[in-house]
Amino acid sequence: MFRSRSVPSTALRALRHPHTHTPRQTPISTTHPALPQCLRLQSRRFGATSRCTQEKPSFKGQLYESTQQRLARERAEQAKYARSQQTSSGARAFALTFVLLSASVGCYYLGSLKPASLPSSSTTSLADIHPPRHDTSPSNLQAAWADFVEIVGKENVSTTKDDVEAHSGSEWSSYAYKEKEKPFLIVYPSSTEEVSQIMKVCHSRLIPVTPYSGGTSLEGHFASTRGGVCIDFQRMDQIVALHKDDLDVVVQPAVGWESLNEELAKDGLFFPPDPGPGAEIGGMIGTGCSGTNAYRYGTMREWVLSLTVVLADGTVIKTRQRPRKSSAGYDLTRLFIGSEGTLGLVTEATLKLTVKPKSESVAVASFPNIQSAAECVAKIVAEGIPVAGVEILDDVQMKCINASQTTSRTWKEAPTLFLKFTGTPVGVKEQIGIVQKLANSAKSQSFEFARNEDEKLELWSARKEALWSVMAMKRNPDDRVWTTDVAVPISRLPDIIEQTKEDIVQQGLLAGICGHVGDGNFHAILLFNKDEKEAVEGVIHRMVKRAVEMEGTVTGEHGVGLIKRDYLPHEIGESSVDAMRRIKQAFDPLSLLNADKVVRIEPPGIGELKKW
Repeated sequence: MFRSRSVPSTALRALRHPHTHTPRQTPISTTHPALPQCLRLQSRRFGATSRCTQEKPSFKGQLYESTQQRLARERAEQAKYARSQQTSSGARAFALTFVLLSASVGCYYLGSLKPASLPSSSTTSLADIHPPRHDTSPSNLQAAWADFVEIVGKENVSTTKDDVEAHSGSEWSSYAYKEKEKPFLIVYPSSTEEVSQIMKVCHSRLIPVTPYSGGTSLEGHFASTRGGVCIDFQRMDQIVALHKDDLDVVVQPAVGWESLNEELAKDGLFFPPDPGPGAEIGGMIGTGCSGTNAYRYGTMREWVLSLTVVLADGTVIKTRQRPRKSSAGYDLTRLFIGSEGTLGLVTEATLKLTVKPKSESVAVASFPNIQSAAECVAKIVAEGIPVAGVEILDDVQMKCINASQTTSRTWKEAPTLFLKFTGTPVGVKEQIGIVQKLANSAKSQSFEFARNEDEKLELWSARKEALWSVMAMKRNPDDRVWTTDVAVPISRLPDIIEQTKEDIVQQGLLAGICGHVGDGNFHAILLFNKDEKEAVEGVIHRMVKRAVEMEGTVTGEHGVGLIKRDYLPHEIGESSVDAMRRIKQAFDPLSLLNADKVVRIEPPGIGELKKW
């Protein structure tokens, strides 16, 4: 504790009121300890109030004073905080009210609109479809390459130039692929599971896929119009199971029909569809092919019991079991036959078989003109003779065969019928006798039949060499062949063949005509160079137009591919094509599988459609 010193009251009054007159002044000693400091302060602080003019409070007073000041400050701060809280609370309440009102108004507005719903139509027109959004960037495809290597091994993923070129098109295809229409890589799976994994990668990465099985198709079926990857099934070439007692066989897609029949012959069995040499089961299913045996045995659709299919997202389905007949649900098997790989990838097929005929023979008859040959066929059909096949080759086609020397003999260069007979030896002999008489009545110029196996192969070889004989007539390496087909009711076949031949001659083109005359299907094989391409396109266009006008089809067995897709609406109507497009969307909503084939997934560009 310390003590304060007292100062006389008179001195204090003098200090407090220096200008106040006092009657009597008492001398003040300058030695007083408090005075020098006050005087010095006054001299330094002129015009300012000196702390010395007020009595200094006690420590306790100072303590009370500081406590009161602190309390006052705290009360002031509390009051200020309370005011700010009231202001913030009001702002928050206003903001919350605004949000709630806005949300209510927005919900009311949205609720007043028609709710979103699934498409109500049963079809999808080209105008309503959205272009596919694929990712074929180099980085995405290179990343996919690494994924594929993990699935099938590095040796089964190829990016070599030769492989890419070979899987882009062929010299016998009607479609000449463009430089940009090449796959980035080729992947070679060996099982359904590997195909499924590959498709899962492509689905997640939005990579378009082109299937390849045999590569003998003619209408641009395996052109990689969107780039992406090509799945080649050549490693999947096994006969999985043969059920001799049930007359069926399970095969993978790369099994060739010729090698299959060689194997089946060991057990006296036979698979009838026989398209061009080199065709494989996967491609035959994709195009819904037939061949020279179609008149007797029917097309591919009649000989497929069940399919194992990998869908666009990698899902694996089996269309049915092995019985010869079933009424269980939708016929998914036939839906995939002829779909050309646009709905799913076939990895196994269960095929019907039949017993190999005990006897088989071939006969060849030449006629003065197409009309006479057609008359002979009409009589054969009317008599109900169960010939296995009836094929026609026109005079130009026979000339090409002779000139190319693709067979071991020289043929009469006239419209010619090739007839195949199967059955018991007695039955075959009887059929040949009846047909020979009918040919004579139709003014045939010659008729010969095979007396042994070698003669049979020799006679029938001319029919199988039709395409290659025209290709052998190339005038220079840049020449191409355009092979196409249509089918009409049998009664109209002579008319359309004659009209097409006249058109070809008027255009100055070299073209052979051959066909499965027994079911109204014929092929035109035209040779052309780049200067003749426009003329060839015109001939094909008019040929297809005639077929439709004769209540026929734009393709009997080659399939639609890229070349015939724009003719489908003329044959079956826009609504039917729109229904096909809806099916495509259902199975492949991202348009990954063999894009642009069968039905368009984008509107055509200017000048792409020919005037009907």
